[in-house]
Formats: sequence, structure tokens, C-alpha cells
Amino acid sequence: MREQDAPVRWLGQVAVATLPAEIDVVNGDQVREDLLTVLNRGPVTLIVDMTGTTFCDSAGVNALVRAHKRADACGARMRLVVSAPTVRRVLAVTGVDRLIGTCPSVAAALDAVNPLTQGEPTHPGNPAVQADPGPPPSGPSGRDGDHGIVPFGMVEARTEGRT
Repeated sequence: MREQDAPVRWLGQVAVATLPAEIDVVNGDQVREDLLTVLNRGPVTLIVDMTGTTFCDSAGVNALVRAHKRADACGARMRLVVSAPTVRRVLAVTGVDRLIGTCPSVAAALDAVNPLTQGEPTHPGNPAVQADPGPPPSGPSGRDGDHGIVPFGMVEARTEGRT
């Protein structure tokens, strides 16, 4: 990621990428490319810090879904840290909050992916840490199309019935 756009902190093999205040059609492609670039560096976990993000439209959702797909393909985990109610709502309406594990703070996300606890929160029963539900099942064709883009309605359909 370009330092001026979205700084990345490395904590061992965990990358913490901080996203901008607004993610929309103007910068959504750059956010996606920045996240994919971080994943190409081989982190075990990517924590996407959206605590400063107050607006996220479909371009932002697409960037997150594409990054999650890359993380899954690379064997990396991905967590979102979201605090703004408007952003949480967008992620809930599109089903992304069920596709990608979410946490209320970077500390909670780090706790959730602590290698000593093998991905379990060090505070069992902590409702603030939601587990990553794992990869979505493949569609009827076994592929998501040539682009690797999941239509927004498919995100919700893929996660229905999962606990």
C-alpha cells in the first residue's frame, strides 16, 4: 500500500492495513489493489482497520470481497475492524460481515488471530470477537465467473444457513 493512502503496520506475520475515511467509486479500485498488494507479501493474517472509515459504498464492498478471496486462496486469514454504524450496516446488508470476520477494535482482531490460541479469542465467550466463518461454498458451476467478482446478492446467498 502506498504510505500516504493506507498505511500498513507489520506485527510479525500480521499486516494491519488502515483504510481511508471514505471508500467509494473514486478510490475503491486503489483500495482493492492496495489490499491485494499487501496479501501478495504473504501475511498469515490481514487485519483491515476501518475504524476511521465513515463511508463505504459498493466499490469498497467489492474491494473487501476481492481481498478476502485472495486471502483465502493464499491461505491467509482476514479480519475487518469496523466501528462506524453506517459501515457496519453496509457490511450487514451485503452479507460481507458474515463472509469476513469482524471485530470492534484492532486489539480484538489481534486477540482473535493470536497464534498461541490458534485463532480462538483468548477471552472465551467474548461476543465482541466474531469468528471467521471460513470460505463460502462454490456456486453451481464451482466458479464465481471469469473475474472472481461475487455479485452482491451472492454474498448473502452463499452465507445463508451457515452458523
